[in-house]
Amino acid sequence: MPMTLGFNTAIVPELALMEVLDLAAELGYSHVEVMCWPPGKAERRYAGVTHLDVESINATRAAEIQTLCARKNVAISALGYYPNPLSPDAEEAKRAVGHLRKVIEASALLGINLVTTFVGRDPQATVEANWPRFLETWGPLLEFAESQGVRVGIENCPMLFTADEWPGGKNLAVSPEIWRAMFTDLPSPSFGLNYDPSHLVWLGIDPIAPLYEFKDRIYHVHAKDARIDRDKLNRHGILAYPNLWHTPKLPGMGEIRWGAFVAALAEIGYQGPIVVEVEDRAYERSFEARRDSLIISRRALLPYVAG
Repeated sequence: MPMTLGFNTAIVPELALMEVLDLAAELGYSHVEVMCWPPGKAERRYAGVTHLDVESINATRAAEIQTLCARKNVAISALGYYPNPLSPDAEEAKRAVGHLRKVIEASALLGINLVTTFVGRDPQATVEANWPRFLETWGPLLEFAESQGVRVGIENCPMLFTADEWPGGKNLAVSPEIWRAMFTDLPSPSFGLNYDPSHLVWLGIDPIAPLYEFKDRIYHVHAKDARIDRDKLNRHGILAYPNLWHTPKLPGMGEIRWGAFVAALAEIGYQGPIVVEVEDRAYERSFEARRDSLIISRRALLPYVAG
C-alpha cells in the first residue's frame, strides 16, 4: 500500500464533517485526521475543534460516517485530540483522560483504530518527576486502547511556547531518548508515535535519523515544516521562547528535505498516511487562504507520494 496524503482538520473549524470530506475530495486528498475535542471554547490555537462529537456517536452514526467516507473516497486516518493528560490541575487531567477514552472508543467503533494525541506533562517538573504520573496514567489508558484494538500515536511537539508552558513544556514525548524510555517502560503494541519532523528541526535533532530506530512505532506522520531565523536565534539564544526565532511553515517552505524524509519513510516500510498540519500564520487570514495552504502543501509533497 503506497503512502498517501491527508490533512489535519483543525485548520477548517468552520466546516462540518461532510464539508471537510468534500474539501478533501475536491483538493485531491486521500485522508483526513479528524479533530474530536469536546464541544466548547478552544483553550489555545488549533484546539477546541470538533468535527466529530465522540460524546454522541453510536453504531448508527458510525455507519453513516463510514458510508459517507466511502462515497467521497476519503478515509479518516485517525481521530485527533491533543490535551494535557498529565496536567498539574487534577480536574483538567481527569477531563482529558476521560475524553481520550471516549475518542479511543469512537475510533474502534468507526473501524479507524488509531488515535493521535499528546502524552502530556507538568511543565514545572522534570522528566524524572513526571515519570510516575506518566506510568500511572498511561498504563491503564494503553490497556484500554489494547482492549479496543486501537493504537495511540503520540505527537512529539514539546508544547513550549507560552509562559504557562515554561520551562518544560506540556508534552513529555519530545526526543528519541524519552521515546526509548517510554516504550521500554510501557511496551504496549498500542503505543507509538504521531511523528512530526518539524518539531525536531527547532530542537536541533535530525528529523530523519530517528525514523530508523523507531520504525515499528511510527503509526501516523504529520507534514509540517519549520523555518529557523538565524539572526533572531543569534540575538535570543535557544533558551528563549522558540516562537522568538522559529516559525511553523507549510511543507517545502522551511528546512526539511521532504524528498529525503519520504525516502526514509519508504525505506523503513511505512505505509500509512502523511497528514498535512497547517500552522502557518501567513496562510490563516481567511478561509480562502487556508484552502490555498492545503493546495500548496499537497503540491509540495505530491512528487514523493502516490496522492
